[in-house]
Amino acid sequence: MNSVQISDELTNLLKGENVHTQLSVPQLVEKILSRNEGQLTSTGAVCISTGKYTGRSPQDKFIVYEQSTKDKIAWGPSLNQSISEDVFSSLYHKVINYLKQQEELFVFKGYAGADKKSQLPIQVINELAWQNLFVHQLFIRPDEDELLSHENPFTVISAPHFKANPVVDGTKSEAFIMISFERRVVLIGGTEYAGEMKKSIFSVMNYLLPENHIFSMHCSANVGKEGDVALFFGLSGTGKTTLSADPHRRLIGDDEHGWSSSGVFNIEGGCYAKCINLSEGKEPQIFNAIRFGTVLENVVMNQETRVPDYDDGTLTENTRAAYPIEAIDNIVQPSIAGHPNTIVFLTADAFGVLPPISKLTREQAMYHFLSGYTSKLAGTERGITSPEATFSTCFGAPFLPLPATRYAKMLGEKILEHNVNVFLVNTGWTGGAYGIGSRMKLAYTRAMVQAALEGELNHVETVKDDIFGLNIPLHIAGVPDDVLQPNKTWRNPVEYETKAKELAAKFKNNFQKFTDVDVEIIEKGGPLA
Repeated sequence: MNSVQISDELTNLLKGENVHTQLSVPQLVEKILSRNEGQLTSTGAVCISTGKYTGRSPQDKFIVYEQSTKDKIAWGPSLNQSISEDVFSSLYHKVINYLKQQEELFVFKGYAGADKKSQLPIQVINELAWQNLFVHQLFIRPDEDELLSHENPFTVISAPHFKANPVVDGTKSEAFIMISFERRVVLIGGTEYAGEMKKSIFSVMNYLLPENHIFSMHCSANVGKEGDVALFFGLSGTGKTTLSADPHRRLIGDDEHGWSSSGVFNIEGGCYAKCINLSEGKEPQIFNAIRFGTVLENVVMNQETRVPDYDDGTLTENTRAAYPIEAIDNIVQPSIAGHPNTIVFLTADAFGVLPPISKLTREQAMYHFLSGYTSKLAGTERGITSPEATFSTCFGAPFLPLPATRYAKMLGEKILEHNVNVFLVNTGWTGGAYGIGSRMKLAYTRAMVQAALEGELNHVETVKDDIFGLNIPLHIAGVPDDVLQPNKTWRNPVEYETKAKELAAKFKNNFQKFTDVDVEIIEKGGPLA
């Protein structure tokens, strides 16, 4: 099935009388309730369950092996898995026929990328009304004039109730997420987890933007009163959304950005915040954003009062809230700003040995960006029930179709060109490893990040860590001095050193896979021990 046939099938599908295009938020909420897809909470948000898929399913994600892109993709056995054009075409035809038989379909037309010079038109076809509300809130919403010129979109087709047969369809399970760059189609089935739609378009942008000399990034971003821009890199659960939602700074975006020759721009039009243990006291901006039009995923609520219980992780620890960026009070509109002054790498260290904050040299920044060390947190992916140490290249390996060193090279160039300060912040464990120590206090992390953003750490006295070679500030207002140096938070210094050297060895072993990296980055950027 070629691109023309794909386009013709889509055109015929969208002509059906069962298709609702560009419904408003109230209309979608009415559909969700009438179709028994979800319930209203006490604040007016829609609360839904995604069934057994409560996180991404990376082993079920594929990129179609096509002539025009086959030599550009960084193919791998677990990331950027290839699938044949025949397998994709067969499943595509089955999904289209399945959707034709549904009583209702929902279509959203919008954009990815706030910078109009590199903006990608997208359309999303949904089997479920609540998923259409999700993409309405997460992507950039067009006005009437923009809809008239909405051409050649990259199309996401989501049919969660269509289950693949691995034996017949060539998949690994009933679920599948497939990207065809030539056909400009993302095909999703077998999973209700809405994050697959969001991250698929992010993967598409991570291919398209670098091709246009734009650095694509898995990070949140905000801007201070003086126009100073900060980026926060990190995987799910490390604090990107929490730390970027700062009442003293305006939010650019919470998860996905591009960095062009003009500055930084948000790829999305909404936020997808984790809300396990959410409270108004700790995260007021996120808490108050959860109102009418918000989609709450897998949050348990009281059936009588309809009050959500954010502390209840019965369904999953990966509870989520999807809301438009306008639900946050202090935002940048449009979501575009200048070049960053500060970059923060966030990691949740389950070993409990990395400093809570350290200032990185350019070589260390390149090393830790390529390493992407953190701990996978419970519920973010299927099968993860407790924190697990992992290395995710560029803090977003599952979403990067191109070779990792290409993104790292762009980062290094940007750091040099704009004289950016880079910090590594550990939001994970202190005083011991997971199960022994405790999670770093959010108040301490906020104080450290604030000091970094305000330039207080640019010339502060530091001490070099003997094992990781990181420069640790000796004093930061609002943080006990001993907390800043992890070796002083452990009761047993010998156990600390053993665990630290264990993690340092993991860094070195992981970095061996990068065969085309400058020797200077390896020698000056990595652990000393």
